[in-house]
Amino acid sequence: MSMDLRTISITPLRQTFGHLARRMGADKPATRYMEATMDLQPVENYHYRPTWEPQYEIFDARRTRIVMHDWYALKDPRQYYYGPWTLARGRMGETAGGDFDLVDELGLAAAYPAEGRDLALRVLLPLRHVAWASNINNAYVSAYGYGIAITQAACYASMDQLGVAQYVTRLAIAFDDLESLASAKSAWLEGREWQELRHFVEDLMVEHDWFALLVAQDFVIDGLLYPLLYERFNDKLNAAYGPVFSMLTRFQREWAGETAKWIDSVLKVAAGESPENKAQLAVWINDFRERTVKALTPIATIAFGDKATAMLDEVILQLNTRAAKAGIPL
Repeated sequence: MSMDLRTISITPLRQTFGHLARRMGADKPATRYMEATMDLQPVENYHYRPTWEPQYEIFDARRTRIVMHDWYALKDPRQYYYGPWTLARGRMGETAGGDFDLVDELGLAAAYPAEGRDLALRVLLPLRHVAWASNINNAYVSAYGYGIAITQAACYASMDQLGVAQYVTRLAIAFDDLESLASAKSAWLEGREWQELRHFVEDLMVEHDWFALLVAQDFVIDGLLYPLLYERFNDKLNAAYGPVFSMLTRFQREWAGETAKWIDSVLKVAAGESPENKAQLAVWINDFRERTVKALTPIATIAFGDKATAMLDEVILQLNTRAAKAGIPL
């Protein structure tokens, strides 16, 4: 008995799903990111309006002053949907966990100079409350934003900030100084140097325009705070006391650099949509930048002393440069 094996090539009628074929054409294969993102938000079928805001649909583009012809133009350059995001954060988490384990194994925290430890914990530990506020604010963007392209990325940013808060908390654990967590909470609630920043992030919790909130939290506050306190302040600690805190805050620096690519891309596309969008974004950035600088000034004074103004000027220039590259001259 003989068997004749043949290979038959079957040409598919189309390369992708219907909603993507209508966007890109039937013969163009789509990436997994496109399949998991584009046009997935319901736009037609509703059975009720929100009882707390009956003037809006459940998903309503009128919730922001920014106007887009296609909200799915605000794609994530990282191509994150749930699978790649969890894998990327898992790898970053393993690296961060290894750093904490190494510091503990070698006794680096115990050998760290007390003066440097006290200064670092005084500056860094209250930032866990800032990260928690960012978690809340990005969750609002995810809930009330328009289009899966922006809302899923905001959801990931929200959870990332929860991770940042946890890693900041682990600093106290690494130095076996849990009392410093209580001191940091008291400083956040009562310390004069933290009240401007606390007031600002809590005001953002009642900001109704979700795109304004995105600009304030993810571009302006993070764009000034992370370079100032997780980069330049770490450089100061490294030079004076050694690189332990740089090891224990690696996640924050890597995350901020990666996330900046996303928010810069979003602003560039939104600004390029219309002159009105560009003007509104410039107004927001200028206003939020002024308030953020005011809030960070007393903290920078603690961290850098008489060099605080110079350090703030550096990060302001860096933020202005990012805005200009996004097509929003300030």
